[in-house]
Amino acid sequence: MLGVKSRQNAAGPQAHGASRHIVVGVTSPQTCLNLTGRLRCLREQGFRVTLVSSPGELLRHTAAIQGVEAVAIPMTRQIAPIADFVSLLRLWKLLRRLKPDLTEFSTPKAGLLGTLAALLAGVPLRIYMLRGLKLEASAGYKRRILWMAERLASACAHVVLCNSASLRAEALMQGVAPAAKLHLLGLGSSNGVDVDRFSPGPDPLRERLGIPRADPVVGFVGRLTRDKGLPELIEAFETILKAEPAAHLLLVGWFDASEDALGAALRHHIESHPRIHCTGFVNDTAPYYRAMDLLVLPTWREGFPNAALEAAASGIPVITTLSTGSRDAVVPEVTGLLIPPGYPEAISEAVVKLLRNPEIRRRMGEAGRAWVLEHFVDQRVLGLTTAYYKMLLEPSVAELGLGSAKAWAQDRRAR
Repeated sequence: MLGVKSRQNAAGPQAHGASRHIVVGVTSPQTCLNLTGRLRCLREQGFRVTLVSSPGELLRHTAAIQGVEAVAIPMTRQIAPIADFVSLLRLWKLLRRLKPDLTEFSTPKAGLLGTLAALLAGVPLRIYMLRGLKLEASAGYKRRILWMAERLASACAHVVLCNSASLRAEALMQGVAPAAKLHLLGLGSSNGVDVDRFSPGPDPLRERLGIPRADPVVGFVGRLTRDKGLPELIEAFETILKAEPAAHLLLVGWFDASEDALGAALRHHIESHPRIHCTGFVNDTAPYYRAMDLLVLPTWREGFPNAALEAAASGIPVITTLSTGSRDAVVPEVTGLLIPPGYPEAISEAVVKLLRNPEIRRRMGEAGRAWVLEHFVDQRVLGLTTAYYKMLLEPSVAELGLGSAKAWAQDRRAR
């Protein structure tokens, strides 16, 4: 049994008469939120789109609002040989039945199983969307296993589409794939930003959260996990409070039950702290940025963090780390600050510096929104993706061989 399948009725090119069919797959239904806009753009550009992930309400919800088909296939995020084999078999059967023109799988488990299933099913064009390298935050045998999984996923794909320039450089240095297979569109980002939704403006949330309008608010948006730097952020916040006693920490995200989940003691500390506000999962994060004075993302690894771009589009400065992916999301000293990962004192120093300088925050916020408007508006980013996929499907590119597609595309742009 392939899993629960639901078809959404959508007008336009999503009908079966569409000339090209793409299967887009991720491991967790939560990741489907990162595909908002991308799926609709592909559909509106003439693709029939099928979304695949593990079962969950967010899979059904995303498919419905994006107007695409949905197929649920259970996949675990942990290493589970028997369950992984069953998932691989189900993916292979699905792709054999659908016979898509191309596949785009991302996230570690779906990336590995999906691209391998697509190879075995004979899909003509296979894209591995590299959204980050989990191996960067791992060690020992686990790191070796993750490296082999990335190598295999990349080997099964015709193109490895990287989310940022530093991620492409890291993947090349790690030997994940050869340079000819690693590709970057524009300055990176898989979705870009809806700059109308994420924009400066009055915040309606502070009163609801019990935060006085004059109090400074340090924000974080994302999964509450170790890899996102939450232990360091919580430690840094205690130092921040000594310098700025009126400060609040607004955590917009959920306690993810992943391998890098926070320990019970730290979670209890967060939930019981009088000046830490934890929202849990929210569907629309846009209003929360307007309640912040700045965003902190003390992450250990990224592909290209959406939160940093959304904050910049909302007109607030961003403090993030020099880690892979995150360092591409800030123009240092212009739109925000870059700090080394793993140092609570670096977080507190940067936060206090900006909290005590409202004029610098204002300038950085304005510069950040201008930077996003120039490079990361969603229509531009998604337009690059759909144009690239259409180009790869052109008969002239197929005749060249997919191994030459990147050079062909670069030559075409140079003209």
